[in-house]
Amino acid sequence: MKKSLFIALIAMGMAVNAQSTWKSDNAHTNMNFSVSHLVISEVTGKFRVFDIEAQADENFNAPSFSVKIEPASIDTDNERRDNHLRSADFFEVEAYPAITFTSTAVEKTGENTFKLTGDLTMHGVTRQVTLDGKLNGIITDQRSQKLKAGLKFTTTLNREDYNIGTGTMAPIGKEVSITINTEMAQQ
Repeated sequence: MKKSLFIALIAMGMAVNAQSTWKSDNAHTNMNFSVSHLVISEVTGKFRVFDIEAQADENFNAPSFSVKIEPASIDTDNERRDNHLRSADFFEVEAYPAITFTSTAVEKTGENTFKLTGDLTMHGVTRQVTLDGKLNGIITDQRSQKLKAGLKFTTTLNREDYNIGTGTMAPIGKEVSITINTEMAQQ
C-alpha cells in the first residue's frame, strides 16, 4: 500500500512539472523594431505574420522557444519603404522567406526575468543571440479555461551581421532594437 501511494505521488509530481506546448495568441502579440534614420530620428515597424511556440511547464520554468517570422510581412506604415525593405537591398524576401529563432539555453536572472539564448537565422546567416526575457504573469483564461502567459523580450541586433542593407547607402543605423510582447496559451 505504501509503495503504491509513493508511486502515485511521484507520478503526480511529474505530471505537475511536465512540459507542455504553448502557442502565441497573435491577436495579443507584437514583434516591433526600431532603427535610427539620419542619426536624428527613429523609424519603427513590426512584422505581422509569425508563429511563436514554447515548451514549458505550468509555471513557465525553463522554457524553450521556436519562432518563425515572414519578413515579407514587414510594416513600417510606409508602403514605399516596406517594398524597399522586402527587396534585395535588405531582406530579399523571395530568396529568404523566413526568419527563424530556436532557443538553446535559458538562464534565470531574477524572480520573473531570464536570459534566452538561441540561434537566429536571417537572410541566410545564423548567429547566436541573447534576449532579455520577462514573465509578466500566468493566469487561467476565463473563456478558454486554458493557462495563458504574458512575456516580453528585448534585444539589440546589428543588421550588418546578417548582411541586411550592407550594399546600400541608406542613412539608417546599424543597430536595430527588438521588442516582442506575447501572450501565449497552453495547448
